[in-house]
Amino acid sequence: MRTIDLNADLGETVDGVPTADDEALFAVISSANIACGGHAGDPDSMVEAVERAARFGVVIGAHPSYPDRPGFGRLPLAMATAELRGTVSAQLDALADVGADIRYVKPHGALYHAVRTDAAHAAALAAAVADLSGRLGRGLPILAMPGEISEAAREHGLEVVAEAFLDRGYTPSGELVPRGEPGAVLENPDAAAIRAVRLARQGTVVAVDGTSIAVSAASLCLHGDSPGSVAAARAVRAALDAASISVRAPW
Repeated sequence: MRTIDLNADLGETVDGVPTADDEALFAVISSANIACGGHAGDPDSMVEAVERAARFGVVIGAHPSYPDRPGFGRLPLAMATAELRGTVSAQLDALADVGADIRYVKPHGALYHAVRTDAAHAAALAAAVADLSGRLGRGLPILAMPGEISEAAREHGLEVVAEAFLDRGYTPSGELVPRGEPGAVLENPDAAAIRAVRLARQGTVVAVDGTSIAVSAASLCLHGDSPGSVAAARAVRAALDAASISVRAPW
């Protein structure tokens, strides 16, 4: 039986208000990327996420970002390497301190994209993950699209696990369509479900221009704060189950 991981960005509470239906999403995913204070999340939301993960048997990943709560972590920030390493480490520690059994790390938003192209920011993230790995006594994989982060992770003896997105548009070159541009967000649950099965079986995605492109991934992502995220997640899980594709975390 083929297997694939299904992850979602959760615990993204802002000013005490959740941005997603975490209860519904935890029920169908295998890995949860938990916001840990950079762009969203607070001690209470982190505790709730840890409790939900235990109840649903979902693996926990840390979801650090630039320190950008007003912009929800989606604004690029110019930060020195040491400063970025420090803020990411603080976020990872915050999640660990509430009892989370962190099994991997996935950067959020603008930081996610920056570590693909900016060697210094990739080095900062990898170093922060390596710091926590050292304290835990085991290497934490980094969930990301390939790029500069791949080399930075290798330098610290860490693995990068590739992911693909079920609710974001792809350009013909394999990049994500920037938010705000036509086709950036897929809102049709059936389209997400079809993409999930295609990725798991063929490793391909239909780009915004209709071409088929190769996208290899061990994990598939849905954004919890996207419109219709619960319907999409349920459709994806049902489609994977119907196709005899096992949804299981690789961590």
